Amino acid sequence: MRLTGFPLLAGSSLLCVLSVSAATRPHYGGTLHVEMRAAPASLDPGDSSQSISLETRNLFALMFDTLASLDDQGKPEPALASSWQAESGNQRWQFFLRHGVTFQDGTPVTPDAVATSLRRTNPNWKVFSEGEAVIIERDAPAPNLPAELTLRRNSIVKREGGMVSGTGPFSVSRWDPGKKLLLVARDDYWNGRSFLDAIEITMGKSFREQMISFDLGKAHLIEVAPEQARRGIAEGRHVESSAPVELIALVFGRDPLSPADGRQRQALALSVDRDLLNTVVLQLAGEPAGGLLPNWITGYGFLFPASVNLDLARQVRSEIPHTTSWTLGYDPADPTTRVIAERIVLNARDAGLGMQITAASSADVRIVRVPLISLDAQIALTEMSASLGLSPPKFTSSSIDDLYSAESKLLQSQRVIPLLHVRAAYGVAGPVKNWRTPRDGSWRLPNVWLAEKP
Repeated sequence: MRLTGFPLLAGSSLLCVLSVSAATRPHYGGTLHVEMRAAPASLDPGDSSQSISLETRNLFALMFDTLASLDDQGKPEPALASSWQAESGNQRWQFFLRHGVTFQDGTPVTPDAVATSLRRTNPNWKVFSEGEAVIIERDAPAPNLPAELTLRRNSIVKREGGMVSGTGPFSVSRWDPGKKLLLVARDDYWNGRSFLDAIEITMGKSFREQMISFDLGKAHLIEVAPEQARRGIAEGRHVESSAPVELIALVFGRDPLSPADGRQRQALALSVDRDLLNTVVLQLAGEPAGGLLPNWITGYGFLFPASVNLDLARQVRSEIPHTTSWTLGYDPADPTTRVIAERIVLNARDAGLGMQITAASSADVRIVRVPLISLDAQIALTEMSASLGLSPPKFTSSSIDDLYSAESKLLQSQRVIPLLHVRAAYGVAGPVKNWRTPRDGSWRLPNVWLAEKP
């Protein structure tokens, strides 16, 4: 009996090994179900009426490509453009396109089509085709142009009859604006077909609604409120987080009206207990911020003070003859910013400053969230300053010293008080394989595959 049973046991073990191997080996097929809070009314990445967010950046990357892309170190590398070169002075650039690339509707990507797309989103640029190249001429030197072209708004889009067509790994199969989007994999994608057959994205879902769908097995990939990430892991969910990729800051609607106004803003910055905000409100889902860019992308973030100094705040307050009672605004749809606002008001009062919370849009100072939308530090700082309503930073070189100097000048304007840098968090279901959360929180869905059901 033993001699007979052993071959059966060995055969059974071999079948188990083969079954496990098949279940863990990458394969094509399946529909990935995704839920997200964003509810865009348009699929045009060049639509300036839509707010910039991590969600829309990740969404548009599934359908559209840019001439260049950034590697994990923030260095430009070829995408739709196979190569490029700049003439002396960096004002005139040539970009040479890959051959054989088509839009979703099957039409070829030509230099004329690329130039037309870029002119629409950059009316101040001179863009035209010349033979097999796309020429971009700028009014001033643009040594960082390849990195600038990686921004989602510079995606190459064919616009015709109110419809948009891209060159990305997925094409639009069904679109219910602001509600649902069905994407299907392109067999002819220039960078190789994705493993997934399709991605179904349900939009306008709150964090709570997404978590319910996730727990019921209706969603493979969801967004998790950063402050709920640790709890999600403790309850047995697979939650992954990025590096800090979103700035939460206080933004004033105007420049200081007087030296006393500037001193009052200084006292407020000194009074904020950022460590408490991170620990209690965000549940360690972020980092206290003294600068605009996170330390992981610059390496010098620690040089900007982020610690509370209530004694100094009170001293500065005592030197101001008359102070103004400010109103502090927040997004009523964002309960986290409401709690942060309440804490800041308490901090301000401890320093002898008057501040009241309001949901009105006319507040003296507002709590805002601004995403990090590029791994290139100069581009990231430029885009962030624009979102904050600040003057654009000026760079004279690509050195880290120049970047630090530019960021310091923005902070010296006293228009913005950084509070926190916050991570992006995602819930990833068990069947989702080869998921990786990059530092910038981007999706790499073309590399993802779904395990077969047992």
